[in-house]
Amino acid sequence: MRRLLSIDLLVVDDFGLDQMDAMESRDLYDIIVDRHQRGSIIVTSNRDPDEWLPLLADPLRAQSAIDRLQNSAHELVIEGESYRKRQKPRSGAASADGATTSEKTAPK
Repeated sequence: MRRLLSIDLLVVDDFGLDQMDAMESRDLYDIIVDRHQRGSIIVTSNRDPDEWLPLLADPLRAQSAIDRLQNSAHELVIEGESYRKRQKPRSGAASADGATTSEKTAPK
């Protein structure tokens, strides 16, 4: 926990995928409170911040933590198709060594 509080930038990726139990909610609250205005936090999520409240076990702590996060936040909303679709190899596409994807995966 001390290490999370002392780093310059904390990145919380894919926040809110699962419900948090009481201990997880308390730990998250402590991290956010201790880092508030003393350390940077980047939070990525597929959920809107309004959907975060029910994910934490304690509604009072949840509201307090989210208020602190949103207090001085810069919100960036990215819409559109996932970039992962563009990274998926295409069947038959040639690679740098000249072999196609289907040739690389075909049994020999």
